[in-house]
Formats: sequence, structure tokens, C-alpha cells
Amino acid sequence: LREPGLNLRVVQLFRDPRAVHNSRLKARQALLRESVQVLRSRHRTEPRGPARHQQQHLLLPPGLLGGGRPPQPQHRAEFFLGGALEVICQSWLRDLLLARRAPDWLRRRYTQLRYEDLVREPRAELRRLLRFAGLTVPPALEDFVLNMTRGAAYSSDRPFLISARDAREAVHAWRERLSRQQVRQVEAACGEAMSILAY
Repeated sequence: LREPGLNLRVVQLFRDPRAVHNSRLKARQALLRESVQVLRSRHRTEPRGPARHQQQHLLLPPGLLGGGRPPQPQHRAEFFLGGALEVICQSWLRDLLLARRAPDWLRRRYTQLRYEDLVREPRAELRRLLRFAGLTVPPALEDFVLNMTRGAAYSSDRPFLISARDAREAVHAWRERLSRQQVRQVEAACGEAMSILAY
């Protein structure tokens, strides 16, 4: 960021962790390897202490906490997905707190984008992001972002398919698909970051 030969700008994208958890559960098998890697990254970078141990299993499915036994095969994917989301939220929180304390030169080069804001106001958010980056907004790009977020279809069955869809449906899909317990677990694990991001 300090390199004078670069005009580097950082845009950090966030999404409601409840929606993230819902999406990750739908794609659980496809994200299994990624989730394991995320969990391994925590063990390499974070100290382990009593406070960490208390929060370690907040996002695990019911019945997985019995005596330190490994999860049953049918629950293994949820075990890794839940743990990975907790690590992701902790990482978000560190980033958010760093951004709050950042010096002016860093704040000028960093901005945040909430997925929900992009979906609700795609043109306005696109203009804001490109203005931040010092770029112009070609009309074709405005049309593209509107089409990608306001398409006629909505398909949650193929999470990695990139197509025009009504992304507004995805914003609140977690409300219909996650149980109350799952929502409470995500909120407990990600509450600080959610509060800062106004979720």
C-alpha cells in the first residue's frame, strides 16, 4: 500500500454471515476442501488459549460436541463449514478494527462494500466504487451490473453458476432456510463483526 509506484486501492466485500452460512451449507461438498484449509490457517496464525477454546465450536451442528469425538461422516461437512465461517468472521473483525484505527493514508486507499448494498443499489454502489478507484463508469458496465443483480431468474441450486439472476432474493434466503438455532449460532460467532457492519 505504501509503494509509490503503485496506486493500489483495496475494496473489501462483506456479506451478512447468516447468508454466507446458508450459501456455504448449500455448497457444502464443493467447499469442504476450502473449509479445511481455512481451519488450518487459524491453527497456524492464532494463539490457542482458554478464550479461544470456548468459542471454537459455536457453529457446529447439534450433537457434535460430545467428549471431543470426531464428527460422524454425515456431519463432517457441516463441522468444517461451521468452523471455517467462525474463522472468517474473526478475520473480518480483525480487518474492521484495523480499518477503524488506520491512519488517513490507509483509509484513503481502503473501502468496504456490503453485498446487500450492491444488490439494493447496484448503479450507485458501482459509481461509488469506480469513483474510489479513480475510474470512469462506462454505461455498458452499469447495464451489466444491473442485469447481473436484477435478472429474471433466481437459482440457488447451482451456487457457483454465474448468471443474471435476481440477487435480491439471495439477500434474505437465509431467513427461510436456516433454523433458529443455526441463526443464533452464527450471530453468536460473528456478532461483533455483524454489529460493526450494521447487520
